[in-house]
Amino acid sequence: MTIRKLCTYTEEVLRQRAQSVDRFDDELVELVDDMIETMRAAPGVGLAAPQIGVPKRVIVVEFGDEYDETIPEQLFVVVNPEIVQQSEEKIPGIEGCLSVPGLVGEVSRSQIVTVRGKDQFGKKVNIRAQGWLARIFQHEVDHINGVLYTDRTDQIWQPKEDESETV
Repeated sequence: MTIRKLCTYTEEVLRQRAQSVDRFDDELVELVDDMIETMRAAPGVGLAAPQIGVPKRVIVVEFGDEYDETIPEQLFVVVNPEIVQQSEEKIPGIEGCLSVPGLVGEVSRSQIVTVRGKDQFGKKVNIRAQGWLARIFQHEVDHINGVLYTDRTDQIWQPKEDESETV
């Protein structure tokens, strides 16, 4: 596994719609392993392949609740993810991004989403997420569609210490 360089908001790859994955091979498994290693080293809770310069529809998300030990940490790998269902209820929240370092903004996102795709081996996955986990999935799916959280907020600022969570 290799920690890869993160792309920043000025790089064109972050503004392009990523390509679908049609080959589930060792190269894809290596990409996913590198993405996980890079996300953890950053540290972040999600990463999309375009954020490391690879224009493919692949996301990784790692979520656990540090304040609630009854929610175990889970790692999700989704290839060709689609949000197939989302609640009408939207909740505002503060987001940051590994590709937009040092800044945060308030973004309204659906409270509940259903994400479909495949894992790195081609097995179908179907994830129903709510709250912070739903926000992370929406943020990462935006990335593979060439959208940054900064496109969804009217105000961006440098975070205070308690606002430093990055997606």
